[in-house]
Amino acid sequence: MANEFDYIIIGAGSAGCVLASRLTEDTNVSVLVLEYGGSDKSVIIQMPSAFSLPMNTKKYNWHYETAAEPHLDGRRLHCPRGKVLGGSSSINGLVYIRGHAYDFDQWEELGAKGWGYRNCLPYFKRAESFKFGGDDYRGDSGPLATNNGNNMQNPLYGAWVEAGAQAGYIKTDDCNGYMQEGFGAMHMTVKNGVRWSTANAYLRPSMQRPNLTVITHAMTRQILLEGKRAVGVTYDQNGVTHTVRCRREVLVSSGPIGSPHLLQRSGIGPAKVLKRAGIEVKHDLPGVGENLQDHSEIYIQFACKEPVTLNGKMGLLGKALIGLRWLLFKDGLGASNHFEAGGFIRSEAGLRWPDIQFHFLPAAMRYDGDKPFKGHGFMVLTGPNKPKSRGHVHVVSPDPYVHPEIRFNYLESEEDREGFRRCVRLTREIIGQPAMDRYRGVELAPGPEVQTDDEIDAFVRANMESTMHPCGSCRMGEDDMAVVDSELRVRGIEGLRVIDSSVFPTEPNGNLNAPTIMLAERAADLVRGRQPLPPAEVPVGLAEGWQSRQRTKAPMRKVAV
Repeated sequence: MANEFDYIIIGAGSAGCVLASRLTEDTNVSVLVLEYGGSDKSVIIQMPSAFSLPMNTKKYNWHYETAAEPHLDGRRLHCPRGKVLGGSSSINGLVYIRGHAYDFDQWEELGAKGWGYRNCLPYFKRAESFKFGGDDYRGDSGPLATNNGNNMQNPLYGAWVEAGAQAGYIKTDDCNGYMQEGFGAMHMTVKNGVRWSTANAYLRPSMQRPNLTVITHAMTRQILLEGKRAVGVTYDQNGVTHTVRCRREVLVSSGPIGSPHLLQRSGIGPAKVLKRAGIEVKHDLPGVGENLQDHSEIYIQFACKEPVTLNGKMGLLGKALIGLRWLLFKDGLGASNHFEAGGFIRSEAGLRWPDIQFHFLPAAMRYDGDKPFKGHGFMVLTGPNKPKSRGHVHVVSPDPYVHPEIRFNYLESEEDREGFRRCVRLTREIIGQPAMDRYRGVELAPGPEVQTDDEIDAFVRANMESTMHPCGSCRMGEDDMAVVDSELRVRGIEGLRVIDSSVFPTEPNGNLNAPTIMLAERAADLVRGRQPLPPAEVPVGLAEGWQSRQRTKAPMRKVAV
């Protein structure tokens, strides 16, 4: 293998696979991708409904864990990140949500120049091939296939959407299009019944190119610096440490935990943190590892009066039949993540765009598939989508195999705590509408006894989980705490960029895989020095009367709390 390349990409995840594909379109450059994980050719990765298995398998997951979270009764939360080709796009829940248009305008207002919605939309479209066709908002010829799984065949999905309308909210035709706010179908990254990760969509079709080299089971130890320029990396493979140099740039795409950890191990980060870990300070950059944020959620579960839920399929025989059908035909329940309907609402009047997200599931169980309800049930996963609490990623050792300290400080902000109270009460009101009467049984969680603010707060502290959307730890911007500039170049270091969700200034209003792929699509043009795609000038839907109303009309039925 050559020991020098034009570009070195660290991490074959949601962003790294996109970069590898787009950069090697230029036959005059050579690209090396280093990935610590291995092959993604496993049934449990490729079958959409099995996503909880790779998410909890150490072979495919870094198995990070937070430090004791002070506002969650000292609990330590699982923080899964993909350790496999495709990264987290190979172990996630496959949900395709772009975020609200104003999320990206907010990025630009915070200093991420050129990352407004008008600039980002063309790259969302370039990435996507939407099953139902392209338009001003959706792409129809990109590598990333998206659809609605089994097209909401289960009657509970339709009942949920209708209940949202009865509660006074909008029905939206496409939450990734003109109008995000409202209730409707959700989309997933699936093609012909198979998980369509960035490994499948981008990397694998590019691996036949002679100018792309992919090395798996390679742990990157450090970025090599000569003065203030990145010139290569060192990495371990099979017990041997190798050195490889780059002629142009090192591109760090190791994710919101791995990227700041690697920068810090390389001597780039807050001097105090590095010195405490015994690492020589080569470039004091105080924002590295700070501004860490995450979506979090609770489960609101109900028994179901009709036997139409997935709980009836959770026995060994039911799972075996689902798996067999998928293996033979790549269809049926195995071909969906089952998050086929959802919703976005505003928690109060005066908000321009939604701050609460719902994932509806026709089953009552944990997100990871654990502890399913023994009868029939359904649930809503919900949480505030614009969290105010911030945490950090701090290196604790120069040893790359020692995980960093991760603390999100979940619920540190009173706004976040109030957000969860509203999630509980508004969800109960939606489920209490006439459309759900046929199905709604007893509330299983939090349970009818949980009513006051203090009772809801206690339930949230004990049961809240990560939605697995960490970001922000290498924030993009122009101020002193920004880690990268608007072209994703590490401030003060030449030949080094960070390209993944760690650069997001704030959480987008939804799941993170789609905006991470968009970011990498646009970043590839920046790295190549290409003219960006022309901005898209399209209208953005806003709820009528948003300045003075929390919803468009009064609910059909009020629910006492």
